[in-house]
Amino acid sequence: MDKKDMLIIRDLHANINGKEILRGINLTVNAGEIHAIMGPNGSGKSTLASVLVGNPAFEVTQGEVLFYGKNLLELSPEDRSRAGLFLSFQYPVEIPGVSMVNFMRAAVNEHRKYNNQEPLSASEFLKMMREKKEIVELDSKLANRSVNEGFSGGEKKRNEIFQMAMLNPKLSILDETDSGLDIDALRIVANGVNKLKNDDNASIVITHYQRLLDYIVPDFVHILYKGRIVKTAGKELALVLEEKGYDWIKQEIEG
Repeated sequence: MDKKDMLIIRDLHANINGKEILRGINLTVNAGEIHAIMGPNGSGKSTLASVLVGNPAFEVTQGEVLFYGKNLLELSPEDRSRAGLFLSFQYPVEIPGVSMVNFMRAAVNEHRKYNNQEPLSASEFLKMMREKKEIVELDSKLANRSVNEGFSGGEKKRNEIFQMAMLNPKLSILDETDSGLDIDALRIVANGVNKLKNDDNASIVITHYQRLLDYIVPDFVHILYKGRIVKTAGKELALVLEEKGYDWIKQEIEG
């Protein structure tokens, strides 16, 4: 296996409550790449993200997912995270009573333990936190509050990209990170994602709208429709979708 083959999805089928949502997904993501997944509502975009991170509500009925050659589907959600997978939620949850600092320090040290690294001391951790906060322009006051408690929509999303910066995942899945963001918040979140990109990591950006892709420029755009990837092209495909909507895809697929 080429070391760049990070994620390989073959013929993935998944359902929820007996209803099939994913109907044979094939996708390869290499290190250093950004893949955008677009498609009409109900096409299976968020389901794909949920299956990759191990949401127990979804049942995989067929296919395989390899992450650096390991069978991802056999790993618990916690081990998927420790192995380097990160999911940014469409609607981040609040965790009252748990400070951001303690939450992040526990998470970072869990990951370090999994990778046979020494835990960070308090001073090392705070230094790292200061550096990463600058990437997403996160207000210091927010870092001292409980996780996402009383945060605006934009602050929650920014906080997630901050968590991504702290955990330094191999593969980040951004599930409709742009939903509900004004243009300034969108720019800050996208800037954070762009600054974190390097040759050793990759991102899957799930979005309904093209505007996010003005800021996070993908190498590939995939269109998901009725649980399958029906079209793949470069970033220009997103512009075609913006102009024509999804109806032409439906017509092309269904005749």
